[in-house]
Amino acid sequence: MAHEIEQFTDGTAAFASANTSAWHKLGTVTSGAMTAEDAMRIASLSGWNVRLLPLTATEITAGGTTPLEVPQHFATARTHPKTDRTQTLGVVGSDYHPVQNEEHAEFLNLLADESGAHFETAGSLKDGRQVFLTMKMPQGLTIGGSDDVDLYIAAFNSHDGGSAFRIVVTPVRVVCANTMRAAIHGARSSFVVRHTAGAKARIAQARSALGLTFRYAEEFEQAAQRMIEAEMTLSKLKSVVDELWPVKDSDHARAKTNQRQRWGAISNLFEHADTQAGIRGTRWAGYNALTEYANHVAPTRGKTDAEKANARAERVISGAANDLMEKAFALTTV
Repeated sequence: MAHEIEQFTDGTAAFASANTSAWHKLGTVTSGAMTAEDAMRIASLSGWNVRLLPLTATEITAGGTTPLEVPQHFATARTHPKTDRTQTLGVVGSDYHPVQNEEHAEFLNLLADESGAHFETAGSLKDGRQVFLTMKMPQGLTIGGSDDVDLYIAAFNSHDGGSAFRIVVTPVRVVCANTMRAAIHGARSSFVVRHTAGAKARIAQARSALGLTFRYAEEFEQAAQRMIEAEMTLSKLKSVVDELWPVKDSDHARAKTNQRQRWGAISNLFEHADTQAGIRGTRWAGYNALTEYANHVAPTRGKTDAEKANARAERVISGAANDLMEKAFALTTV
């Protein structure tokens, strides 16, 4: 599994990052904060004109070929940003309405105007099937007086019918860049907009719903502060790990070996990793050890070190470990 950032034949990639080079070393790094227009242009996200095309099938018989209409289904397609050719992206039903990349950026621009946030990254994954833009909030959080946490708003969209337009509030530890979405009681951390005729109106509604950003930040900071003030023993962390990755006595030997290796890696992070300095022995450290393992240490598919590193990068971008991390937060918070 590669990082899946879209790459073009001219040597460029559909990825832009403000100030900081990414792990995959692809795309363009800007010398300052990006506007929505900058992000769209640099990441080659403009002018796709995602649209629906009638879907047909072809039956081949001894007498020749017969085109057949596929009712109530359409192919999604875009204008390729480099070749200007039409490229199909996926198959959707008749109630699907594309959300253009420009609408995606326009929505985040409204939030930027209100909050002072700036665009941090933008890009295309899986040959245009998925698109993401992220913004960094102007003010982060400090947990326990020393552990810095940045706050981001990330918006994800798919053009192949694979998922809805989704906005996520994500706190990220500066020291190790872990994605740390968590289910905070009473505060929503995401907002979903489905690709239907009313999608654009609901995106406007999401703007007001994202007053949750600030409420979420406040509740996250309070929860994290309680965690950093509460001790966590190695045995307690082990019980959390066993609940997150349960292994039965009847499971194969391979599963039990994986269990031992997993615990060895997590316990080492908890007890010895530099990323835990200043918070060691706390529930906050336990949660961060679990997060760091899930996003950066857990085994990945790939034959080479580069392929494995890229797979981990994709895991962070896509939020593949989000559900696990929300459960981990619930088990370690107080």
